[in-house]
Amino acid sequence: MSSLAGKRALVLGVANERSIAWAIAQALAREGATLAFTFLGEALERRVRPLAAELGAPLVLPCDVTDDAQITSVFAEIERSWGSLDILVHAIAFANREDLAQPFHETSREGFRLALEVSAYSLVALTHAALPLMKSAGGGSVITLTFAGSSRVFPNYNVMGVAKAALEASVRYLAAESGSFNVRVNAISAGPIKTLSAAGIRNFRDMLHVAEERSPLRRNIAAEEVADAAVLLAGDGGRGITGQVIYVDAGLSIMGV
Repeated sequence: MSSLAGKRALVLGVANERSIAWAIAQALAREGATLAFTFLGEALERRVRPLAAELGAPLVLPCDVTDDAQITSVFAEIERSWGSLDILVHAIAFANREDLAQPFHETSREGFRLALEVSAYSLVALTHAALPLMKSAGGGSVITLTFAGSSRVFPNYNVMGVAKAALEASVRYLAAESGSFNVRVNAISAGPIKTLSAAGIRNFRDMLHVAEERSPLRRNIAAEEVADAAVLLAGDGGRGITGQVIYVDAGLSIMGV
């Protein structure tokens, strides 16, 4: 039997076939999970629907995480269709391009608010909405994606690093509160990977080069490696893990230089 047979998962943040969220979705489906996806706007809907169809996902729903009404609508539809939820994958982050390109001290007030709302607060809002459905399932697993820029300075990561720091703190607080419901909350800190969102970081190729040169494994990682970690956290293999940041970065995070 597949490790996630009978489980139901909601995946937010698929942008295209190179998304880490998409690799996670494929891995969850491979292990037997039934999937639901969300999208933001018509452009992403055109990308997400064909991918969802590849995995036989019965639910593809609009969701702007800055709109509480849309979040409520998504989980109401999941409750109508499934009655419960086992896995929530939060792979959402956003910052204005200009706030990544200019010096951090020039970050606009609105840009700071937007980056933290989309990249960090959305996990809080989505977990809040998911908890009743996970309680109905007898427990669940919430998984989000972070990056080492939360605790160390990476050139041009700027306000996104601050947002990821807030995201990781949110993971710990959510895990502490959700454990009594048998709901686990964890983050995967992935090494740099070429994705659509990474394209917004100036000189991202330099980041890839440094990671390959300095990581103990002397290579960059693939999205599929992050997906394998997500499967672990989603299933029984991760049943004793909560409130953690799990590094999947070829060991880069242990290096001092």
